Amino acid sequence: MAKEIMVIKKNGNLEKFDSGRVKKAVIASAERVMVDLTDEALEKIVSRVLELLNTQTSNPTVEQLHSCCEIALEDINPLVAKSYREYRDYKKEIVHILDKVYKRAQAITYIGDKECSNMDSALVTTQRCLIYNSLNKELYKKFFLTANEIEACKDGYIYIHDMAYRRDTMNCCLFDMANVLKDGFEMSNIWYTEPKTLQTAFNVMGDVIINTTAMQYGGFTVPEVDTVLKKYAKMSYDMYYQEYLDIKGSKFRDEADKYAWKKTIRECEQGYQGIEYKLNTVSSSRGDYPFVTFSFGVDTNEFAVMIAKTILNVHREGQGKKGFKRPTLFPKLVFLYDKKVHGEGGILRDSFLTAIRCSEKTMYPDYLSLSGEGYVPEMYKKYGRIVSPMGCRAFLSPWYEKGGIKPADKNDKPVFIGRFNIGVVSLNLPMILAKAREEQKDFYEVLDYYLEMIRKIHIRTYRYLAKRKASTNPLAYCQGGFYGGNLKPDDAIEPVMKAATASFGITALNELQVLYNGKSIVEDGQFALDVMKYINQKTTEFKKEDHILYAIYGTPAENLCGLQVKQFRKKYGVIPGVSSREYVSNSFHCGVWEDITGIEKQDLEDRFWDLFRGGRIQYVRYNLSYNTKAMVTYIERAMAKGFYEGVNLSLSYCNHCGHEELDMDVCPKCGSTDLTKIERMNGYLSYSRVHGDTMLNNAKMAEISERKSM
Repeated sequence: MAKEIMVIKKNGNLEKFDSGRVKKAVIASAERVMVDLTDEALEKIVSRVLELLNTQTSNPTVEQLHSCCEIALEDINPLVAKSYREYRDYKKEIVHILDKVYKRAQAITYIGDKECSNMDSALVTTQRCLIYNSLNKELYKKFFLTANEIEACKDGYIYIHDMAYRRDTMNCCLFDMANVLKDGFEMSNIWYTEPKTLQTAFNVMGDVIINTTAMQYGGFTVPEVDTVLKKYAKMSYDMYYQEYLDIKGSKFRDEADKYAWKKTIRECEQGYQGIEYKLNTVSSSRGDYPFVTFSFGVDTNEFAVMIAKTILNVHREGQGKKGFKRPTLFPKLVFLYDKKVHGEGGILRDSFLTAIRCSEKTMYPDYLSLSGEGYVPEMYKKYGRIVSPMGCRAFLSPWYEKGGIKPADKNDKPVFIGRFNIGVVSLNLPMILAKAREEQKDFYEVLDYYLEMIRKIHIRTYRYLAKRKASTNPLAYCQGGFYGGNLKPDDAIEPVMKAATASFGITALNELQVLYNGKSIVEDGQFALDVMKYINQKTTEFKKEDHILYAIYGTPAENLCGLQVKQFRKKYGVIPGVSSREYVSNSFHCGVWEDITGIEKQDLEDRFWDLFRGGRIQYVRYNLSYNTKAMVTYIERAMAKGFYEGVNLSLSYCNHCGHEELDMDVCPKCGSTDLTKIERMNGYLSYSRVHGDTMLNNAKMAEISERKSM
């Protein structure tokens, strides 16, 4: 009979050897490096550990037990042994981690933080979230990443976005608001009945948004919001129509119609105004203002048209006291453009022109082509399905109802509403080219190394998140906010995860071209095109092998635009046109300093458009002084190309006298420099100036100061 092994714990107590705990620790180590150990392998490891322990002349210590586990793992799988060793050493580093977090907490508390323009670090609630995020980020690096991945992030060859959140939850989404509202739902143990009026629908939708955006990170889109709300507008209309007839009598149907429409429009105005107030003043429990997007404009139903126009008119007026009104930043508005209904002579031409009048005053809405060329129009023309953007620029790859990644047959249709992304990891392409040259290696060989690295991070993220319980986001996973999201609270979310996308981000494509041959993408661009075609080819191969919807994402670098320059300089110095500015260019965009027309910029960036299906937006600087005709020309040209087009103006408001003017730094009426300025950050808007201060980091402010084409 084998002797009973007692292990000496760190506090000196004895504890019986537990093979189950050994297996649990080994499995956790294996999962970190994506190794699946068989039951047979686990039994071999335990047997080997027992064999080694039995050679001890006295009771083994915990440290000796760990050493035996490492030896046993080396015999079975050296990669898992390495993972086990790294995990085991974490306690030695915990003091270092806490010291790092403490210093970061002090900086946040007394200096502030401008990494994300949606987070106001002056607020105590936001400071708490930022400090927690700092800790969570360190834990993510320690317990989720390998040593090589940490080194690649530190040096700057890759950038893992949103480290503080990505172990906990998913990223951007197209939330199925209609499905949640239908027949009522439960939120925070309270039952919400389905709204019976438009005003109530707006109020309830606001509650859902505030609740659910806190359970994720990134953009939260309510797609086709006019279609979602039109049934409730009809309910309000019918209520007011009958109310009038009950008072005046059945002979007054024309008057009843006018009365009902007037009251319903008023409900819509108040309801949408309430949404704007809520989303721009109530931060989520995440510490930021929810990045919410509404897409709308193509539904020809009379109530849907009324909702679309009302949203645009209310947004155009802005919020605030008389004479000092400003446009709100959220929700981001996206107008869905179909030439058949919005072009000259189209039945919704007036809706499009209403959108134009809103854009020339507030920059929003952005415009998404459903009838041009390319991926999004293709989905609309072939299947009648709209691919709304998630947040500033992210788009989902198609997931088919029957076939999944590929259509099962000619009748299979893609589904987009209710799906989401699990996060982005971006490549620093100029760094990778510089590394290849320094080490005298083929560029594509080095690129492959980092593509594989990102691939492994995504696979681990899928596996990790798939085990999360549906109770972590009840409205999404249990109440139907996500596709397949009718799970029980204790269910794992794996069935919902299958339709998620994972993104490979791209920044500084312009700087890559400059480093390659000294020419920008305005002057050349062929190498940049070749690289993007290669990356698309590789991710297509990954998709087939891993059965994961990988996507190529044009990264909207906010804080990253300055960080990547610092990382490049540290490794490779200052190179003109590559690291000589304080920022790098976003995704495939031309340098903002380029002296080119809007039409030239559209044509130059059109080359890259279809190579960034997972995330893209095109924008030009509209120095038009509210020239409506010119704005229509630019936007309809972009719509013909199949673009997701953003209007870029520099909105300026005097806080002293209320004067409004494009791109002013001193009020010409009263001479005040106390201005509020709103600029396009990337695919969204932010304050570049508020009472003398800014929500933006120094690198982004440097970019804004040099803008000509953007």
